[in-house]
Amino acid sequence: MFATAELLWALIGLILTIGGTWLEVFVINGPWAWTSGVEVFSLGVSFQVGAVLLIGCLGGQNAAALSQIAYLGLGLLLFQTFDLQVFTQGGGLSYLREPSFGYLLGFIPAAWVCGYLAFWETLKLETLALSCLGGLLTMHGVGLVYLPLAYVLQWTGANAPSLAEAVFTYSIAPIPGQLVLVCAVSVMAYGMRQLMFY
Repeated sequence: MFATAELLWALIGLILTIGGTWLEVFVINGPWAWTSGVEVFSLGVSFQVGAVLLIGCLGGQNAAALSQIAYLGLGLLLFQTFDLQVFTQGGGLSYLREPSFGYLLGFIPAAWVCGYLAFWETLKLETLALSCLGGLLTMHGVGLVYLPLAYVLQWTGANAPSLAEAVFTYSIAPIPGQLVLVCAVSVMAYGMRQLMFY
């Protein structure tokens, strides 16, 4: 049975994940280069993964996993029933055939692993960073298992990229931006947990 606090954290995680799906991560150039103006650069990732990791660091393993189960459930069922888009490329049960679905499926164990490791010992910035890295590796691990399976079973359509292109697109290219998110989430979660005294 889930405690009220865990349900509240799960709801917050669900809202953050849905909102993070649509927000791209940007950074600005360093202050030493501001004489020529402030420039904004896209990291090529959304805040979605950051939301998964943040709720693990703040709400713990159960709330984080529940929030991602709800996210996947809403994405698969709401689009099917009410045509409400939760995932970036639509939703519905047909989304199971998308090469990226394995990474979305990986949100559940990633959130659990991150939440478990974040509360394993006393609060330290290093512990939170390692918990976020553990969650990120878990998500990519599930995605990398799902990708070849989807290609072998021919779940992907005829227009799908090759397996090597899909691995590059979903696992290799986003890593630098996601590592920046890991750093940001670790610092943010550390500060928030200090403020909330836990």
